[in-house]
Amino acid sequence: MTTEQQMPVLFIGHGNPMNAIEETPFTATWREESVKIPRPKAILSVSAHWETDGTKVTAMKSPRTIHDFYGFPEELFQVRYPASGAPDLADRVVELLGADEVRADESWGLDHGTWSVLRRMYPEADIPVIQLSLDRKKSPREHVEMAKRLHPLRYEGVLVIGSGNIVHNLSLIRWHDDTPYPWAADFNALVTGYIRAGDIDSLADYRSLGEAARLSIPTSEHYLPLLYSLSLRKSEEPVSIFADQVVLGSISMQSVRIG
Repeated sequence: MTTEQQMPVLFIGHGNPMNAIEETPFTATWREESVKIPRPKAILSVSAHWETDGTKVTAMKSPRTIHDFYGFPEELFQVRYPASGAPDLADRVVELLGADEVRADESWGLDHGTWSVLRRMYPEADIPVIQLSLDRKKSPREHVEMAKRLHPLRYEGVLVIGSGNIVHNLSLIRWHDDTPYPWAADFNALVTGYIRAGDIDSLADYRSLGEAARLSIPTSEHYLPLLYSLSLRKSEEPVSIFADQVVLGSISMQSVRIG
């Protein structure tokens, strides 16, 4: 699978699973971005919601829709995203990363970090989708180095999407107040500056960025997909920011397009 055109890369701040069924300003921007970019032959999603020991890639022909949340309306649990898998693409990912680095998986599927976004971008579910897991044992720098090896996929018609949130602190959510905590707004702005500057080193070394980083990233799984997306950016490649808002005090919905 080859093409001369380089596909863009996206990072989507996916936020609340209800974005899958409610019209919001964020879902509108996801939809708008999908029509601006070339139609992908397949999608590789790196979701915050699949952490594993070792790296895995979904390799089944028909991935199931995973409802990995609780306490939401029944309507959300009834949603299915019946996109096909792409075993050939999974094999290609294993080839690029190395069989000693990644294993094919037949048990996971598409979690809400993936389908809640794709349901808005490609509602017909007619583009094959695979997921790459986050190895919880790897350092942020190791994730960056592994992600860089996926770059050839951009010339093979594959849209790579990282799905998480730059600021994600559920324990400090303000359910009835969207006013950002000062530390959340500060960290979101700091990360934006590093993104625009192409400073992946500072982004990977987020633990050195002070108290705002500690509060914004109490655990790394929602932040790491950003590193995967940015690691695929070529030097001087254009980058744009959309849906740049902190909601519920401590959740950043900022999304990024590369290319």
